[in-house]
Amino acid sequence: MAETRSASGEGDDAARGIEAQQRPKLERPRDELGRPLPAGSANRLVLPDFDALSLEQNHALAIELFEGGNYFGAHEAWETCWQQARGADDEEFFKGLSQLGAGYTHYRRGNAHGAQTLLSRALSRIGLRGSPHRGIDVDALASAVAPHAAAFARAEQSGAPPPEIAPPPITRAG
Repeated sequence: MAETRSASGEGDDAARGIEAQQRPKLERPRDELGRPLPAGSANRLVLPDFDALSLEQNHALAIELFEGGNYFGAHEAWETCWQQARGADDEEFFKGLSQLGAGYTHYRRGNAHGAQTLLSRALSRIGLRGSPHRGIDVDALASAVAPHAAAFARAEQSGAPPPEIAPPPITRAG
């Protein structure tokens, strides 16, 4: 089992010449949906230390978190995969999956605009690699996500709250 850490923000190490990708993350209290809480608040979100895990471990954990309804945690795990895949063929794929997790996080927060924007961006990236990819039936996932993005766009245009939807499971391929 991986060590755990609080969801975190960035420190101001740029003045000391520490690269953003190398500097340690500072603790930042968050609520269950990943929203930052005021300094000194009790943290209500504990996540694994994704930086201590391999890309493959983070990807598997992200799928598990997503399917368990922890979309913010999945976003964070896939965001770490994206960082780990910088300059590789899978960089855009993991960026898209990270946006998928973030989109459903915005849905749970009641933000139709954020959900629609991020799900649309996710769709534009995850399909670039073809299906299946990295153990995911990308075509099935995209087919399930596209109607949600469209429904959130309609809600935003009409000023209505996001409709009730059931985020899709990650259909495994292979």
